[in-house]
Amino acid sequence: MDYKIYTEKKKTVLKINILPDKVCTYDCIFCPLRRGKKSNEVQNFNNFDEIIKELENIITKNAIDLIFINSKGETLLHNKIKDIIQFIKSRDIKIRLLSNGYILNEFKEIANLCDEVIGEIKAIKEADFKKFQRPIEEYTIAGLIKNMVEFKKQYLGTFILNITILNTINNDKNSLDEIKTAINKINPDEVVIEKEEDEIFVKKYGICEQELKIIKNKLL
Repeated sequence: MDYKIYTEKKKTVLKINILPDKVCTYDCIFCPLRRGKKSNEVQNFNNFDEIIKELENIITKNAIDLIFINSKGETLLHNKIKDIIQFIKSRDIKIRLLSNGYILNEFKEIANLCDEVIGEIKAIKEADFKKFQRPIEEYTIAGLIKNMVEFKKQYLGTFILNITILNTINNDKNSLDEIKTAINKINPDEVVIEKEEDEIFVKKYGICEQELKIIKNKLL
């Protein structure tokens, strides 16, 4: 299990990756990870005992306030994700879960156990979604937004919508208008707007701080 401990707003956060291999409902061209398995089916990983043992060790040695489950792929496809979440909750530690958002409503019973859930929007036009995020064949942008809308309606925790602004993909006026419409439909508790930071992709998809500031003012 890959992990990192850091401080956020005076709280100690443990960020963990529970996927031994990349599996995701997308195959984004701007993903920094190597290409993995594209699937929307639960995967039978056999690293549960290892994860629990390592979590127990870390928690014992550190005063962790929040565990951020931010895996290299779609965390909800791990066959033992519910058990891992329940173990963390038994230690009275808050949980933040990152998902790309498409299967959140399908897996709401599990996601509802978390204190914070993050969904994502990147490419917003249908053609760009297919071209750059390369999702499961039948997936659409309308489907992504609908699933996050339905999840948010019944979720009692903090739902965070993460939007990554990518040059030439979603920073034009029409795309920003569509993102704004999506934000209003989803009605998240928090919106985080960021730019591409990975060195591999900054040259092609990065924007400057001034443009990011203008976009934030428009969207928020």
